[in-house]
Amino acid sequence: MVLFLGWEGWLDGITASLIVFSSVIFGLFSLYKSIKLKAKLLTIAGIIMIFVGFLWLGPTTDFFLKSITTFNLNPVVIYVFLSYTWVAPALFFSMWLGGEIMIPKYKWLLVGIFVVLGGIFEFFLWTDPLPPTGSFGFIGVRPTTPDGIIDADFNRGHITFIMVAVFLVSALVFLGIGMLVKAKQATGTLRKKFIYLAIGFIIFVVCAAFDSIIPIPLVIGIVRVVMATFAVWMYLGLKT
Repeated sequence: MVLFLGWEGWLDGITASLIVFSSVIFGLFSLYKSIKLKAKLLTIAGIIMIFVGFLWLGPTTDFFLKSITTFNLNPVVIYVFLSYTWVAPALFFSMWLGGEIMIPKYKWLLVGIFVVLGGIFEFFLWTDPLPPTGSFGFIGVRPTTPDGIIDADFNRGHITFIMVAVFLVSALVFLGIGMLVKAKQATGTLRKKFIYLAIGFIIFVVCAAFDSIIPIPLVIGIVRVVMATFAVWMYLGLKT
């Protein structure tokens, strides 16, 4: 198995797997706790954790496939669908949670806007994914690392890239900074919970952005290890 992957492939695969497994484990645990406590917000948080973790399902799947069979995913576009299909569901539940906490009166208006935007994103993702003119400018194993796993770069002139940028900025402002504002207004335990949620969402946005634009494997590895703590912060913010 070692012969089939270089160090970059191992780093990429292990760190992506770490995000997926940590998010799914904490997500399922949150769902279990939410049933016992009848805590709706913890239910939503658990679903968010799972969907956010699935954003790294492409590299995780390719890592295990390559390790076991020596072959990468084929066709390579499967990698894109495995990872980026979860953008809209993660966005939907994140905005639902944010709306419930921040602006409950206008929650469904907020959610409705992002449902429409998420639907547009998914349409272009599934109908026009392939390089060089589609959603991605590159999908495949880098020529410089043939013993690695599949990677994909957004086509930065395509509507899907623009929409992802809008989604990340919206999440940073509304969920990250917004939770910090709520923390400033609160006291005691409630203040701590808002801070935990803010840290979780800020980690998600910053790490997702860095993962997409930074090509240096070691830096991406560090970013993903930090990203793997996202579910922990979300759980701490809503466990009671």
